[in-house]
Amino acid sequence: MIEFFFDCSSPWTYLAFHNIEPLAREFGAEISWRPILVGGIFNSVNPSVYASRETPVPLKARYMKKDLADWARSAGLAIKMPPTVFPVNSVKAMRGCIYLGPEMLPFARAVFEAYWGDDEDISKDEVLTDICEGIGIDPTQFFAAINSQSIKDQLKANTDEVIARGGFGSPTIFLDKTDMYFGNDRLPLIREALQRRRASAA
Repeated sequence: MIEFFFDCSSPWTYLAFHNIEPLAREFGAEISWRPILVGGIFNSVNPSVYASRETPVPLKARYMKKDLADWARSAGLAIKMPPTVFPVNSVKAMRGCIYLGPEMLPFARAVFEAYWGDDEDISKDEVLTDICEGIGIDPTQFFAAINSQSIKDQLKANTDEVIARGGFGSPTIFLDKTDMYFGNDRLPLIREALQRRRASAA
């Protein structure tokens, strides 16, 4: 079992979201998709993210853009830092993922593409409406659902859970409940772990 705790507001999460699916298929591993609100994590246990945004290191920031472009090219994705809205409030989109449950993947993928590819503000109802209509989701039902207390509570519960289990950002990935990995660049280590499990089961 692979647990994938994610928030669509992170470009590195977009990469991992894209890259982990073929990896899981290769090893016959099931993915449990766990939407979270990464801002809640930063507020609780990782405020250094906000500090680094307020006082960025220019050399590091310049390299990060190159690094992101290199990873995006490797994955075959179009990812660029949104020039208009960054960071973005992703709470409605992530509640939408909770609401859609097992059917969340097309929606999450469209949210990633809208924000990281097209610089669309995914906090806006009209943007989410367009996304819903584009993949066959009734927007009226969608917005009614994401404003329900049960959906809000589940998103908070997922966020609190990943913090309690040691997570400090998005994506946070677990194998077999306790083996934690953070970030897209840890996928080679996840591959090795899956290979070890396959070998031990043979």
